[in-house]
Amino acid sequence: MASSSGTSSGSTNMIQNSGSEEDLQLVMDQRKRKRMQSNRESARRSRMRKQKHLDDLMAQVAQLRKENNEILSRLSVTTQHYLNVESDNSVLRTQMMELSNRLESLNEIINCMHGNGITDIEPQFHQDLDWFMKPWNMGYTNQPIMASADLFQY
Repeated sequence: MASSSGTSSGSTNMIQNSGSEEDLQLVMDQRKRKRMQSNRESARRSRMRKQKHLDDLMAQVAQLRKENNEILSRLSVTTQHYLNVESDNSVLRTQMMELSNRLESLNEIINCMHGNGITDIEPQFHQDLDWFMKPWNMGYTNQPIMASADLFQY
């Protein structure tokens, strides 16, 4: 009887052990599945974050390219404006030098007239000088004098 009860309790114990092992295996499998699902979900969120970051970077690149093109465009306009101003300044410097030379020549003429004692024509000279220095008359002062053969009759 001892042997039958020993066998019987041993098989019951084995059934309980095997039931516990199966239960333990089921619990482990469940945890493993849960962990795998959690890992999949975490990986999915990570991929989504990476994709969002990539999209944000692409949008930033597009915005920076747009700003760069605008800056280059403004730089081009500013450079053209600068070149125009430099050209105008060059023309003005040349005109200033020409006018300075004219003024110097006129001052020399006045000094010569004062040195020779010619003072009675001075008011008329200043009137002529005023006419000569007016900007709209300058075009005529640089015109060449044309001579014809009719002027030289012997």
